[in-house]
Amino acid sequence: MGPLAGLKILEFEAIGPGPFCGMMLADMGADVLLVDRPENPGLGVGRDRWFDVMMRGRRSATLDLKSKGGVEAALELAGKADAIIEGFRPGVMERLGLGPETLLKKNPKLVYGRMTGWGQEGPLAARAGHDINYIALTGILNAIGRKGEAPLPPLNLIGDFGGGGMLLGFGVACGLLEAARSGKGQVIDAAMVEGASLLAVMFAGFLGGGSWSEQRGSNVLDTGAPWYNVYETKDGKYVSIGAIEERFYKDLLTRLQLAEKEFPQHDRAKWPLHKAAFATAFKAKARDEWVKVFEGSDACFAPVLSWSEAPRHPHNRARSAYVSVKRVEQPAPAPRFSRTPGEVQRPPPERGEGGTQALSDWGFDAQQVKRLTSLGLGFGEKK
Repeated sequence: MGPLAGLKILEFEAIGPGPFCGMMLADMGADVLLVDRPENPGLGVGRDRWFDVMMRGRRSATLDLKSKGGVEAALELAGKADAIIEGFRPGVMERLGLGPETLLKKNPKLVYGRMTGWGQEGPLAARAGHDINYIALTGILNAIGRKGEAPLPPLNLIGDFGGGGMLLGFGVACGLLEAARSGKGQVIDAAMVEGASLLAVMFAGFLGGGSWSEQRGSNVLDTGAPWYNVYETKDGKYVSIGAIEERFYKDLLTRLQLAEKEFPQHDRAKWPLHKAAFATAFKAKARDEWVKVFEGSDACFAPVLSWSEAPRHPHNRARSAYVSVKRVEQPAPAPRFSRTPGEVQRPPPERGEGGTQALSDWGFDAQQVKRLTSLGLGFGEKK
């Protein structure tokens, strides 16, 4: 159904950004075959596979890539794929005999997607790291936090998923589009440190233009401004305000019953006083009372919801923004396409689940499947 329907993606088991990329491609209709390790190596923090929602949409086959037969089987699978996704450290796939040179020789039209933290080369390329380290090296982590406080890690959303998995998904889609025109594949080097930097490109312009201070909590978008912030309410919950434009700011003051002449928006010297006044005002009512006060408002207001509350918000419900897959509520595929909508094709597979049917769909006949099985390709079909 989705815009990538008919494309075959071979994904080698990894964590974080790799699976997120595979999920995005599967959500958009690609046939993603996950090459799992024969046994759970502990990559999924001990949870059952069906709770690992980033694995949705795939089918699975198991394979030991450290065995001679496993490498041979992987080569055969890559020969029928349009793209592969791998998230090993630089050089690992080459040492296994599955590097780009080998696979592109086998399949010249293959798009070879590589996901790493630091990139395929450079002084840090071989070093271990996680999201917090990648965004630390970009300036992003230093910029997030309140004035006078330490930098605040924004979960692992910026490096792993925005700057990693989403970047690789975009790269794979671009590579597939180009390969359809040229008939030639290529390697995509997606580095989380570079993807994270790219997400912050707007701030490079602010900094270059002298409109951004590197002191945390002193700018418009980093809680420095009283009208772009979060405030606690009477019931201990929070609301968010982003009234940047003048007309929106005026609406905010009206809803808070504060006199406009006493709160000039861009008088930075008074921002601390304004912030204290806003905090006092918001503490006077509960969060959901403020929702009613701001109903129909353009003051750029929204309640701060928990993850469990978000699916039940009227807007999210109206747009069916969440779906339930095997009793696990999760975000629906995005973005939306008018003619070829994406969908969750199937729940996360157990190791080997759906693999035999996937091989048939990929064009392997019964004898070829038997040979691949003899090389170590495993299936754990549920009865």
